[in-house]
Amino acid sequence: MNEIKNVVLVHGAFADGSGWRGVYDNLTARGYAVSIVQNPLTSLEADVAATSRVLDRQDGPAILVGHSWGGTVITEAGVHPKVAGLVYVSALAPDQGETTAQQYDGFAPTPDFVIDVGDDGYGFINPGKFKAGFAHDASDADAAFLRDSQVPINMGVFGTALTRAAWRDKPSWAVIATDDHAFDQAMLQHMATRSGAQITNVPASHAVFATQPTIVADIIHAAAEAVSRAA
Repeated sequence: MNEIKNVVLVHGAFADGSGWRGVYDNLTARGYAVSIVQNPLTSLEADVAATSRVLDRQDGPAILVGHSWGGTVITEAGVHPKVAGLVYVSALAPDQGETTAQQYDGFAPTPDFVIDVGDDGYGFINPGKFKAGFAHDASDADAAFLRDSQVPINMGVFGTALTRAAWRDKPSWAVIATDDHAFDQAMLQHMATRSGAQITNVPASHAVFATQPTIVADIIHAAAEAVSRAA
């Protein structure tokens, strides 16, 4: 058995890698080598490049994990030869040739998730709606930190078509927050089912990666063990 002990975590829009701290602490305590990508959020190409640089540094096969927009990133970057499996955490999972924006077509709007877009085309989550839309199950203090440490995203990235879809060739898992106010629940279930992911439903907000780190770490661990057994 080729045991997988490397994990690479990819954050989504409006966030940075610090939100993974609970997952990082849990997995490193189990003996995993965990790396956290810091996406520039300027373009899909730039975020994929940032992820690939971290994958290049791994000393063996890795589980690649993405939250939200990070799911689009890992779908494109996950064809990297060191990626053994993918974990989507309330994440987008477009197919080759599709844009991220297309994933919303036909699904219900999410009125609590309000994005303020500046003249330069970069968006922040509206501060007055941040907790309700992104992290309603976090403490006021934790939600405020996430709100005030936001990283804006170039909204144009959602119109970029993917050239590859790693989930077509690699095993996938999906952690879906059942009280996610950023994505319609049906949209999340549709994407995860289409990708053939093993789905775990968790009662949590969109910030499930930060508010339910033990459950998320458990699924990453299960993915690593499953891929190791199959090797």
